[in-house]
Amino acid sequence: MAVTTPTDPPVTGSVNGNDTPNPTSANTTDLRASATAAFDTTARPKWLADRIQYHLAEPKQNPAVQITRYNYKGKVVYYETMGCCDQFSNLYDQRGKMLCHPDGGLTGRGDGQCADFDKNKTSEALVWRDPR
Repeated sequence: MAVTTPTDPPVTGSVNGNDTPNPTSANTTDLRASATAAFDTTARPKWLADRIQYHLAEPKQNPAVQITRYNYKGKVVYYETMGCCDQFSNLYDQRGKMLCHPDGGLTGRGDGQCADFDKNKTSEALVWRDPR
């Protein structure tokens, strides 16, 4: 989505009065998605492909489940959202071992085992989002 604000000054009048003059250039707001999400399918481990198939076999969640790859503490990790309402998100290592729950739960703060994840994650790449 791209939003720009016209920057041409009004032809006459004051912008500080009760009237707001019409802009002299066209507004270029386009609320349509610029393109479909580009999923990273590079070398998905088998456990991750299995996890995606698990989600596709379940009813669709709202919001949609998604899996994002990051670097965290020098290692590749996978962050999995779990849909709505007080559910923990999951953080897996490259082999599929559960590391922690960065957020979610009743407090929204996860299990506290990786409270620094949000501050220290880098190299975000969307791996998968439920397309249904």
